[in-house]
Amino acid sequence: MTLAIKKNLIWVGKKDGDLQHFHGLDYPTNEGFSHNSYLIKEQKTALIDTVWSPYSKEFVENLKRNVALEKIDFIVANHAEIDRSGALPALMEQIPNTPIYCTANGVEALRGYFHKDWNFQVVKTGDSLDMGNGKQLLFLETPMLHWPDSMMTYLTEDGILFSNDVFGQHYSSKQVFNDLVDPEALYHESMKYYANTLTPFSRIVTDKIQELLDTNLPIKMICPSNGVIWREQPTQIVQRYLKWADNYKENQITLLYDTVRNSTRDMAEAILTGIEDANPEVMVRRFDLAEADHEEVLAEIFKSKGILIGSPTVNIGMLPRVAALLEEIGGLRFQGKQAAAFGSYGWSGEAVNKINERLQEAGFTVQQGLQVPWKPTEDALKECQKFGRDIAKLWQDDDPNLIASSKQHTATANTASDESGLYKCWACGWVYDPAKGIPEQGIAPGTPWEDVPDDMQCPVCFLNKKGFDPIDSSKAQSYLEDSDEMWD
Repeated sequence: MTLAIKKNLIWVGKKDGDLQHFHGLDYPTNEGFSHNSYLIKEQKTALIDTVWSPYSKEFVENLKRNVALEKIDFIVANHAEIDRSGALPALMEQIPNTPIYCTANGVEALRGYFHKDWNFQVVKTGDSLDMGNGKQLLFLETPMLHWPDSMMTYLTEDGILFSNDVFGQHYSSKQVFNDLVDPEALYHESMKYYANTLTPFSRIVTDKIQELLDTNLPIKMICPSNGVIWREQPTQIVQRYLKWADNYKENQITLLYDTVRNSTRDMAEAILTGIEDANPEVMVRRFDLAEADHEEVLAEIFKSKGILIGSPTVNIGMLPRVAALLEEIGGLRFQGKQAAAFGSYGWSGEAVNKINERLQEAGFTVQQGLQVPWKPTEDALKECQKFGRDIAKLWQDDDPNLIASSKQHTATANTASDESGLYKCWACGWVYDPAKGIPEQGIAPGTPWEDVPDDMQCPVCFLNKKGFDPIDSSKAQSYLEDSDEMWD
């Protein structure tokens, strides 16, 4: 399938409306998946990204129907992940000397995936390629959105931004453009994509979007690597991203649980009743983790001001689905949200405390949890309802405890703690050690953090100084050992 986006731009990707899972079984794609690849035809011809490897043969044959392969002057690899680069080997077999433009980290990743030393051309922010007809391709590095190799590409005169993973969706519609699809469905899929993919990097999202806006380049169309193309009011999604990146939350509480013999489920239903009694205006979403859609759950957590997580105690711990969810939550690094645990137990009752510990580690402001022995009695269910009412009152939008905790979190970022002198890259985990400095960037050994220039870059993912947080002295040694093991 091909589609003329403009006279000089052809979509040559792959739509897979039947794809149900992406990244193994981790990410359900209930709306299918769109692998977007773009062919630009000016005096020069450029291909922006390819498609997932299972579609390699189909992709190359489709491409041949639109251009003689030897006429492709440039290949731009905005991102090395397999769904973007998977068809490269099949394509490069036929045009092996064609230059591939990507970031330095992109070269490393593509070599790591395919073990080929193609004609790589490394680009940085501000570099350009002449396409002829008075047009250029401009490059903007976007490390950790969402991989270290990521970048965007911009076609001048036409004002087209090829935005890579940013502004996309796991969404395969028969229609290609945003103005031809259901706007509510598109909004939901866009937010779900942000919540599951870009939430950990919200701090960087804001900086990179501002960097893009500061160029004053007109954006007339946004072509992401998956999902629909934004041609009508394309910057609406840019504004939404800025909103989502700013500790986003709605007047919503999400209640999640797994259960064995329904005791914890009974608690969940009673808690929900208590919340709705105390605050009828709050939206409450409830999910049984045994049946819930993985991506939907994380999107609803993203939208919520607070979450309640329930599990019975089994083998002095929580149920595996709850543990897996907490692992995901920790990695997504939600900001400014409240949480509490609940659950039934028989002999011991460790699950609630363990859930709360994991929630604290994930950065939530955690309230005392609720445990009920065995199967809840009528009195126990009344206690669950009271717990729900208390939570609803405590988590009102104007609750001073929530406001204070959010302000405290903001104030502590990039400030000194119990001084260790070490600072950790928020995105990739690399540790700045003043004793070592970064000599290759002119930062000599012995340079304290306050004297490190603002334009320093993480040697691994290229994040700047704003992306580093202080390490408490009690944890300094373990961070140094972990960092040495990861990056040496």
